[in-house]
Amino acid sequence: MKSDLPKILHSMGGRSLVGHALDAATSLDPDHLVAVVRHQRERVVDHVLEHNPQLVIADQDDIPGTGRAVEQGLEAIGAVDGTVVVTYGDVPLLTPETLSALVAEHQDAKNAVTVLSANVPDATGYGRIVRDDNGLVTQIVEHKDALKLAEDTGDSTIADITEINSGIYAFDGAVLARTLAQVSTDNVQGEKYLTDVLGLARAEGGRVATYVTEDLMEVEGVNDRTQLAALGAELNRRLAQRWMRAGVTIVDPTTTWIDVDVELAQDVTIKPNTQLHGTTKIATGATIGPDTTLVDVVVGEAATVRRTEGTEAVIGQGANVGPFTYLRPGTVLGDTGKIGAFYETKNVNIGRGAKLSHLGYAGDADIGENSNIGCGNITANYDGVNKHRTEIGAEVRTGSNTVFTAPVAIGDGAYTAAGAVIRQDVPAGALAMNAVKQRTIEEWVLERRPDSAAAKAARIANEKS
Repeated sequence: MKSDLPKILHSMGGRSLVGHALDAATSLDPDHLVAVVRHQRERVVDHVLEHNPQLVIADQDDIPGTGRAVEQGLEAIGAVDGTVVVTYGDVPLLTPETLSALVAEHQDAKNAVTVLSANVPDATGYGRIVRDDNGLVTQIVEHKDALKLAEDTGDSTIADITEINSGIYAFDGAVLARTLAQVSTDNVQGEKYLTDVLGLARAEGGRVATYVTEDLMEVEGVNDRTQLAALGAELNRRLAQRWMRAGVTIVDPTTTWIDVDVELAQDVTIKPNTQLHGTTKIATGATIGPDTTLVDVVVGEAATVRRTEGTEAVIGQGANVGPFTYLRPGTVLGDTGKIGAFYETKNVNIGRGAKLSHLGYAGDADIGENSNIGCGNITANYDGVNKHRTEIGAEVRTGSNTVFTAPVAIGDGAYTAAGAVIRQDVPAGALAMNAVKQRTIEEWVLERRPDSAAAKAARIANEKS
């Protein structure tokens, strides 16, 4: 990945790669769920335990290979009487349904080993599935070993096989433990191959077979950022398709990004260039976008949110937000309320029907029902040391460019005049203003800026009058 971050901690669809893998494995409701770790152990362990505190952690030693990893995973839980499923932390599209089908096939057929396999156009890099005349698996030959065999013998039969090993298996637990102890590192890469278990199990008389998935993307792993982007796009395509089939209108799925934990109700409309992240929840009839990014935002029924960036905010039923609006954490907009163009809000409760229409900032404030906050209003909530709240009552009307110097309270039904700087509480029904008589200095431009374009325009105007 060329990254300081461990590969499996890179995210896709709002969840780490290993998070996707853990969720798929957890869906089997296993008696034990073991994570075998090595690279950047502490970071990985902290992450996976946060994701699933019930995990058993096993550390792989200096002996390389998946066989050794599984061996040490088994050592962490002791003898296993039943099925052992082995999967990987970098296969994010593997579904619970496919894992369940793999286990069902394994148990129904009473296999010693069942391999999740797939047929691919190009098997480069994958282990090849070798079968006997009855269709059962005789061995899995790793890519480098298949090429070496072709080079040494001149026979490319195995190298030309297109059925590949996904690396995901269901094992009989007793067979797995017994045969792993016999696996050596005598191969091209000097690793303890888990695949060698198949030949040993077969030599014991065990049945080794496959469960073939038709969905090649489920067994694709991530090894670099190109693959991360490709699988991320595929995950997003699948999520968008699922939501559209559930009754959501997505105008342009190619420019819409939806995380796995997002919830969308029927008859939601998502317009182009919209990103929905985290645990965002959109209620029925709401319209989101275009050009909108929401992170952990709750949107009520029939609300409209356009050209907006919001994080950890709540938008009420029938409310209207945007365009060019910035909702910071703690913003709560009541039903039928409005936050309009070029507005920023933070830690503010806005009552039902209240309107903050344009060009302002509301932070650390409570605004009552049906109040109308004029253009250019701001709450001056920071005194250089501490934050303070502004309390604005219901049915308040504020003039353009009003500044509320917190802490300050405005009573129900009060008004403020344009340009007012409110430093003291305003009683209910009162008008607050900072009126100063206008002073006009005639011919100031002609005297102070005689050579300016403004002065020229003034002279022409004066001559006409």
